[in-house]
Amino acid sequence: METRTVATNPFLDQRAGTSGLRKKVSVFQQPHYLENYIQSLFLCIPDLAGKTLVLGGDGRYFNRQAIQTIIRMAAANGLGHLIVGRQGLFSTPAVSNLIRQRSAVGGIILTASHNPAGPHQDFGVKYNGRNGGPATEQFTDSVWANSREIKEYQIAISSDIDLEHESHTALGDMSIEVIDPVHDYASLMERLFDFDALSRLLSGTFRMRFDALHAITGPYATDIFEKRLGAPEGTVLNGTPLQDFGGGHPDPNLVYAKPLADLMFSAQSPDFGAASDGDGDRNMILGQGIFVTPSDSLAVLAANAGCIPAYAAGLKGIARSMPTSQAADAVAESLGIPHFETPTGWKFFGNLLDAGKITFCGEESFGTGSDHVREKDGLWAVLAWLSILEHTRLPVRDIMLQHWQRHGRHYYSRHDYEEIPAETGQEIMDTLRAQLPVLQGQQFAGRQVHIADDFTYTDPVDGTTSQHQGIRLLFTDGARLVFRISGTGTSGATLRVYHEQHEKDPERLQRDPQRVLRDLVMLGRGLARIEALTGRKAPTVIT
Repeated sequence: METRTVATNPFLDQRAGTSGLRKKVSVFQQPHYLENYIQSLFLCIPDLAGKTLVLGGDGRYFNRQAIQTIIRMAAANGLGHLIVGRQGLFSTPAVSNLIRQRSAVGGIILTASHNPAGPHQDFGVKYNGRNGGPATEQFTDSVWANSREIKEYQIAISSDIDLEHESHTALGDMSIEVIDPVHDYASLMERLFDFDALSRLLSGTFRMRFDALHAITGPYATDIFEKRLGAPEGTVLNGTPLQDFGGGHPDPNLVYAKPLADLMFSAQSPDFGAASDGDGDRNMILGQGIFVTPSDSLAVLAANAGCIPAYAAGLKGIARSMPTSQAADAVAESLGIPHFETPTGWKFFGNLLDAGKITFCGEESFGTGSDHVREKDGLWAVLAWLSILEHTRLPVRDIMLQHWQRHGRHYYSRHDYEEIPAETGQEIMDTLRAQLPVLQGQQFAGRQVHIADDFTYTDPVDGTTSQHQGIRLLFTDGARLVFRISGTGTSGATLRVYHEQHEKDPERLQRDPQRVLRDLVMLGRGLARIEALTGRKAPTVIT
């Protein structure tokens, strides 16, 4: 194998977070841009020589070209064994599973998650470590430091590797294994869930629709639901991964998965509906005429975990991200198990999972998971819901009503203001932080602020502290108002405002959340001066 050392300039760009580096495709197509970042990453993996690495992506535009470049660089940097998904495909939870199953040093996932795809849209590179979870902040900081000093990168000179067929080949001293991207993940699901029971459900009169949004979960969902479980052909919608995701926005919410939502609220609604995102780690759950918030979904799954064979012995604990509603806390308290409130980011859950402190975890941003991998897992959540439906033989609406009657309902809504200028987002957060001292103890429409703070988290496993994780207003009646800036987009910033109110009155459990939360919504808009600072009269997305 012939290798080449390529002289290059430092990688001068914004740092990547633990969710990876996300940019427009045109940025990644710049000369040496991808190579500089990958070389900076390889330099941070200790004792890379001879190790195993997993590589794949969600199939978006530029996925295949990037994989061929990374293969050549992996060989030139002394990697021992590379596991690649056929056609360059892997979902994020499938990569997490393979890292753990094959004792790999880590995995590179080519995805921009729920962001749009295509020649003029988004691309991303994400690294997961030995435990299968997102890289730590220390790791990504080291990659950033390397990228600012890099002067050269190593790459092999070779023709493209055939990724269309399962095979074993070699590039120099590095072996390359091209595998079915679905098989190992689907086999894991068979070990966790009662596929015989689910098959009886899906091959009977029960009907579901799963919208893959032309993203990575299409092949996984088709294999699991239609082939292994016997659901009728057509159960999986938009099941072929496309380089531009069919021109849609692969974010499983009521706005971007509107056709599925419209179907579930129509007279022709099937019994159950679900969707996943670009790389397969998020999920949306719907029943006939009802949308289940991700916060409620986590709580219901935890309360009914005994319906799933893998969790029949009970849960060790539950964790949720700070912006996620407190519904899961109520379940944990009823079960007598610990519950944790963490910053947003799956790496915080990973520490708790690795330490054996929790079994289930979730975020309000449509992510739910368990200790089977170290990532959120969209299809796992769908199978978990199907297990509850099969066990109870109740429709989704009745399951939710029974849950609220026992634990109370945490009315909840998130308002997203997407692609606002980054400096405007910072100004909004600075405006809120400046008000915190005077907000403490104030009354608003009969509600008193109990806590006004900028959330700080001390990890119970390693003792590290994470500051400035979101502005919180906690009221004495249990209501909450939370503000965060999200960095998951590639342009500008997204302001997220979260509204929560707990209701225990059995007569008030089926009201419209937006009407219930109207006072909190207006209070949040006023305190953050959203319209004045952004010019926006309404959020981009409401969930």
